[in-house]
Amino acid sequence: MPFTVLSDEQVRSVLEDLTLDELDEFRHVLSSALHQFSKNPRAVPVEPYQQPQYATTLHPESKATTLYIPCAGPEGIACKVISRTTPDIIKDESVKRIAPTGVVNLFSPDGQPVGLVQASTLTAFRTALGSACLLSRRNHVKTLTVFGSGSQAYWHIRLALKMRGSSIKHVNIINHRFSDSAASILRNLMGVPSNVRSKEGWANTQFAMLTPSFHDFERLQVENILNADVIYCCTPSTVELFDGEILTTHEGRKKGRLIVAVGSVKPNMRELPETVLRQATKNHDKPHRHFHKHADEGGVIVVDTIDGVLKEAGEIISASIGPTQLVELGELVMLHHLANDDTESSTVSSGASTTASERTSLSIDGRAMSTVYGDETRPKSPAISVSSDGQKKKFHIPFRKNSNSSSDQGKKRRKRMLSSGGSETER
Repeated sequence: MPFTVLSDEQVRSVLEDLTLDELDEFRHVLSSALHQFSKNPRAVPVEPYQQPQYATTLHPESKATTLYIPCAGPEGIACKVISRTTPDIIKDESVKRIAPTGVVNLFSPDGQPVGLVQASTLTAFRTALGSACLLSRRNHVKTLTVFGSGSQAYWHIRLALKMRGSSIKHVNIINHRFSDSAASILRNLMGVPSNVRSKEGWANTQFAMLTPSFHDFERLQVENILNADVIYCCTPSTVELFDGEILTTHEGRKKGRLIVAVGSVKPNMRELPETVLRQATKNHDKPHRHFHKHADEGGVIVVDTIDGVLKEAGEIISASIGPTQLVELGELVMLHHLANDDTESSTVSSGASTTASERTSLSIDGRAMSTVYGDETRPKSPAISVSSDGQKKKFHIPFRKNSNSSSDQGKKRRKRMLSSGGSETER
């Protein structure tokens, strides 16, 4: 069996060159994997998909924290090893900052090594791809506001431009200083070939970098946040990135936004204000209409893993957000599958339905999760790309199929989610 090694540059080249169709295939594979993750116990040996708790080490000299993340499934076995210096460590000026770096080790089902993939770019891409599962459901995406300038920030912007480039007019990047990474992210975005930018529809998109050294920084930051349709927070911050009142006051609540925060990985880290999280999960005795069309106020926060954020996401812990106020992204995928099953079997259901725009809309007593996905038909994707022989490019998708094997567990989760309402914040 051949052994394949992919460097970070090779990974970046492959991912940069993805067509929209190929990106959609990747997104469907990830969403199906998240579905499997949410419906199966994490480390039960009899389950087909297993992801035991990761282990960590701290190197005594470099002070690098290394995570060892194993998983197994019918298709094979893998272990991701990723190292970085944490924010609390780099406060010591004698410690050199280490950006996330590592490898993904791949094995066949019988344990034979089959590949080694450098993980820096892959990790940032995978995180951004998870966020893209929600971005794809948004109706209006004209302005992005992004906190941070590292690899995570770059790939969140890059995938948004691949998916919605024709509608995105402004990308505002906010960073704590004009650092090398701040210059690099602008250089990399502008370095995308002009023919690619034109094909993806963002040749005329305007990019701006804002740092505290700018005159009138506070006013400009408020404008960038209020104007945003999507806010990405991609920083290792230990303090809130902005004043929560910007989004919780009358003016801030006039517009619906998707807010994605990916930076908090330890209890002392935080990006989002507690007031924003509490507003997103605030429940009312009766449905309370938000200022923007079709949106009910209050509900749940979408997360990758409930167990993980309750232990590690600083703002979730600080705001005392409980598990009933959280929904895993994989559970939303499961609900979409259930909606498809209902449609295919011509069974009328008051709980889940699939519209022509593939929006998952779950309503009960007037409450809905349409605030996560939006409520109108989303723009059509650009034309399907074809290979040189005129055939559509295809990827092997091991997970992409409707699942009926978790009916009892799915019904319980479905019932819990239906009673929870909707939200626009993803952690």
